[in-house]
Amino acid sequence: MLRNFIALLLTITLASAAFAQDAATPPEDTRAATGGAPTLADIMARQNGEQVPNATRELLTGDPLNAANVANQLGTLGGASDSEVYRALRFGTADVTVSTQQPAAGVLIQDRGMAWLQFRQGPLLTWGGYGMLGMLGLLVLFYALRGRIRIDGEKTGNKILRFTNIERFGHWLFAGSFLLLGATGLISLFGRVALIPLFGKESFAWLAMVSKWVHNNVAWAFMVGLIMITVMWLVHNIPNRHDLKWLAVGGGLFSKDVHPPARKFNAGQKMIFWSCVILGVSISASGLSLLFPFELPMFAKTFAIMNDTGIPALLGLGTLPEVMAPHEEMQFAQAWHAIVAFVFMIIIIAHIYLGSVGMEGAYDAMGTGEVEEQWAREHHGLWVEEMEAKERASGAATPAE
Repeated sequence: MLRNFIALLLTITLASAAFAQDAATPPEDTRAATGGAPTLADIMARQNGEQVPNATRELLTGDPLNAANVANQLGTLGGASDSEVYRALRFGTADVTVSTQQPAAGVLIQDRGMAWLQFRQGPLLTWGGYGMLGMLGLLVLFYALRGRIRIDGEKTGNKILRFTNIERFGHWLFAGSFLLLGATGLISLFGRVALIPLFGKESFAWLAMVSKWVHNNVAWAFMVGLIMITVMWLVHNIPNRHDLKWLAVGGGLFSKDVHPPARKFNAGQKMIFWSCVILGVSISASGLSLLFPFELPMFAKTFAIMNDTGIPALLGLGTLPEVMAPHEEMQFAQAWHAIVAFVFMIIIIAHIYLGSVGMEGAYDAMGTGEVEEQWAREHHGLWVEEMEAKERASGAATPAE
């Protein structure tokens, strides 16, 4: 179900990126009389960045009547013309024989790749960059208005164990690998636009090669960290009635001396946790598909299931492609991988802020594992009461020496 939703959302995104061009496309291809030959109107449309219909060309492949007369040929192509051979290669209907048996070897022209390239160079970079800058701007504004969230009560000087060593190891394995993946991913996406003008093509080529190696290998640490934090903290992040009280007052983030009840994780932390789990699983799946495109294709089978439901047709997307070249599978996977990564990074930027400069005492939880008792009572009062109850029960059960 999750994979179907992912594929549907990605398809809508890619379709919307080309909406402006599609709006200008004629409702039908009227070039049957020319044999599919381009007209002056076609040439002008391409120069204006408009989409030119290809239905006539695609239907002309495989029909001997559309090919040159064999008697008038020099014998090089038989009953096929150069145009027909090109169309068959372009639209994937040619009977191609290659020496290598690799799945992608027979794909000489990947016709749908231009939509992916335009999406990657346009909306993906634009809106992804705006999203990250927008979150940074909001945090700067929040800090200017609210300042650092301080411990309101008097500090006791007592420390409470917040996270064990294994919990902190899982967190930093997950967080550290994510930061490396985010940095190397941004280098790959924005390198041509931002880095080549600064460092030149040769320097960027070396940086891109190292980034790709780091990205592909650190991904395994990310997935291990994701499994660890999910197993360790899942039971603590099940929503409860106290979360509604926390949300009702904004967690006390916007007001002083407001401390709603919370257990080990409050409602805000639970939202971060489930975002990490859901987005982490999604980005791991698309990453594995990119690492093993022949063994783990994601979208063709999913699109077939979605077409059977009729949802794409209801949304005006027509019939989604059910047969894809490996190149196209990777393009869909890369687009989804990048979309999820941008959403993930925007959320994590806010998390890093609150866990460091935004809140006094918060970093100690993952820095040393121990937090100031007053901080714990203000932000996780119910959890402190539970820990104290366990200590009393443990002390009562221990025989006196």
